[in-house]
Amino acid sequence: MSGEETSADRNVEIWKIKKLIKSLELARGNGTSMISLIIPPKDQISRVSKMLADEFGTASNIKSRVNRLSVLGAITSVQHRLKLYTKVPPNGLVIYCGTIVTDEGKEKKVNIDFEPFKPINTSLYLCDNKFHTEALTALLADDNKFGFIVMDVDLPKKHGRGGQSALRFARLRMEKRHNYVRKVAEVATQLFITNDKPNIAGLILAGSADFKTELSQSDMFDPRLQAKVIKLVDVSYGGENGFNQAIELAAESLQNVKFIQEKKLIGRYFDEISQDTGKYCFGVEDTLRGLELGAVETLICWENLDIQRYVLKNHTSGSENILHLTPEQEKDKSHFTDKETGVELELVECQPLLEWLANNYKNFGATLEIITDKSQEGSQFVRGFGGIGGLLRYKVDFQSLQLDEFDIGDEFDLDDY
Repeated sequence: MSGEETSADRNVEIWKIKKLIKSLELARGNGTSMISLIIPPKDQISRVSKMLADEFGTASNIKSRVNRLSVLGAITSVQHRLKLYTKVPPNGLVIYCGTIVTDEGKEKKVNIDFEPFKPINTSLYLCDNKFHTEALTALLADDNKFGFIVMDVDLPKKHGRGGQSALRFARLRMEKRHNYVRKVAEVATQLFITNDKPNIAGLILAGSADFKTELSQSDMFDPRLQAKVIKLVDVSYGGENGFNQAIELAAESLQNVKFIQEKKLIGRYFDEISQDTGKYCFGVEDTLRGLELGAVETLICWENLDIQRYVLKNHTSGSENILHLTPEQEKDKSHFTDKETGVELELVECQPLLEWLANNYKNFGATLEIITDKSQEGSQFVRGFGGIGGLLRYKVDFQSLQLDEFDIGDEFDLDDY
């Protein structure tokens, strides 16, 4: 993972792996011609190439001709994939090759190779009638790190011994308190910020007095860390005991951290709408238009967005049409013919819109947040806004843009609109 990668980027990578696992698990083949190969970091391509050559020799002795040819074909596909790499990538290499049988009973070749988004410390070679994804599931384990600050200090007692004025004594207390909060803020920045970015997914502030509240609101506390505070907890002790108590009290919040971040994000989106800032968009067309303008800062999509992206070519005019259709709209076959000439359009490409966005969002200078509908806010976003929208860098008047797309030279009758 590069230092530039954010938690949003990582969540997109996790979503891609989940989707891949789902499709690989559903795939079935005839005979044992589906190969799962995982090479861990620092392994040698030459070792794996030799192993595949040995496997090829062994498979040549399979008695059944059909099975023998399909296994040899799968091994050859893996060998071709492997030739694309001079060395094993830093996070390892995952390859799936084989012939699967589709729902329609047709045979289809599958060739997948990729470097996972974090190191995969498994070595695997299996030739079976299914793909093996257990090691990929391990990539989904949550390895978020959380920081804890336990604040505990002995201040001078509120009542001084004789001879010290109450004011001087109070001032000493305040001074010591201020210095302590400043010191904690400094140490927190040293520990929890790396390369100008927080190195933790969340922060818990714990303490017996109200120091934790003071720290969370202090100007001395780094705002990048302030944004990561998940919970403030009261603990009865300092040191190790206080730390263990803080972990127990924060456990539930830590489990819900993705949920909390999601609520905050969609809450921000709804704030923009309620304040009518114009710095938001929703629906497929406006969101994609906003992306093309480079105006979308944060693209928000529901994880189960059921919209297909079609690229269609008109051979008569040579033009390309891009359509985004829901399952209901896909049933209407008129979408696939030219409205003026009735010419049938050629299908160049078809893939889920979310998959296309997950592979292309960085080209538009946006970050992508993939959300669930499990929170009240998430559910409202899916039901009310179609499950796709964005927070914008600046105000965009989408209605004016739509009007600009009319050819002003066209004569039209207002009664038609």
